[in-house]
Amino acid sequence: MAAAFVVYFSVYGFRKPFTAAGFAQIGPWGMGVKEILVLSQVAGYTISKFVGIPVIAAMRPGGRAATLLGLVGAAECGLVLLGLLPLPWAAVGPFINGLCLGMTFGLVFGFLEGRRSTEALVAGLCTSFIVADGVMKTVGAWLLERGVSEQWMPAAAGAIFTPPLVIATIILARTPAPGPLDEASRTARAALGPAERRALYRTYATGLNLVVAVYVIVTVLRSVRADFAPQLWHGLGVTAAPRLYTVSELWVALAVTVVNGLTVLVTGNRAAFFTSMGVCLSGAVLLAATLLGHAAGLLGPMAFMILLGTATYLPYVAVHTTVFERFLAMTRSRGNVGFLMYVADALGYLGYVAVLALRLTGVDGAGNLPFFVSLCWTGTALLAACTLGAWLFFARRTAAGPTAATESA
Repeated sequence: MAAAFVVYFSVYGFRKPFTAAGFAQIGPWGMGVKEILVLSQVAGYTISKFVGIPVIAAMRPGGRAATLLGLVGAAECGLVLLGLLPLPWAAVGPFINGLCLGMTFGLVFGFLEGRRSTEALVAGLCTSFIVADGVMKTVGAWLLERGVSEQWMPAAAGAIFTPPLVIATIILARTPAPGPLDEASRTARAALGPAERRALYRTYATGLNLVVAVYVIVTVLRSVRADFAPQLWHGLGVTAAPRLYTVSELWVALAVTVVNGLTVLVTGNRAAFFTSMGVCLSGAVLLAATLLGHAAGLLGPMAFMILLGTATYLPYVAVHTTVFERFLAMTRSRGNVGFLMYVADALGYLGYVAVLALRLTGVDGAGNLPFFVSLCWTGTALLAACTLGAWLFFARRTAAGPTAATESA
């Protein structure tokens, strides 16, 4: 778990520090340069997720570590291009960066799935990207304060995180495979070909589509909050000091990791699956309460941002740690979580690209606070509806146990 945490935490050092920069210039057609750069990176990241659906589903354990290091090395080359090329043409650098980094999570996740302790292990892994969202903005702001230019700061941050990434990847590659007791509890995880992927998804299409919709909604909300944090803090009347990003995300990470990690204590796969769906629903309830508290003036900026982060990350991390993991174990389906996660991730980031494209123009772009609040209200309603729909679907399908559910499907 420690090695997985360090690997993916370090990966964020190649992906997120540039969001701490303002890039306040105006690009072609009146578009903000920062929105162009974020959109470029996310577009590459989204394409990588779609490519990753078959690649991660079919990835053999022996190739994960080398593939991971090769992709991150190419991502650093993209950041060097960001420094070398003039704006806005430098946007090709973040695009290459995102294209390379989109498959890294699935490669790391592959070492952890299919174990009796998977929820705890993956909760630790997910803590890395929650904390890293804030830490990398702090690192980026720190480099800017020391005179590194906005365009070269991301490459400098990547260089800082290269040594821990390499060391932790070597350690992670030596992780023992799941044993017989793991396979008996969670089912053996197998690489899937195209026909097997289609068969798995088609069998539970309605329920899986609703779970994917939940994931798309929270991906959009948490991504806007993460990538445009400086603008959102400004909209709340706060000029964010570098340490503020880290402090706020540490509280979010603590709450989300504890809640989702504790599902490992639920031994029954069906009970754990529906517990995780309850966690998703709690995210919708907390999001609505946070928005109401903000509208009533009951929450300060720090409390508002922490509660927003907690509300969106609760379902986001639940899907990572438990929903797909226990779905496979509950239904005794042949497959792997990486395939299902990449279907959800690809569509989630496609939704985020759509939101960014709609908000490319305007004073604050996607970081406009009133726009974000409206987006959260819409997301709250959709999140609750999709979670309840998925709950009802799987409750009916699995009521008689995994064998009957599979035969019925």
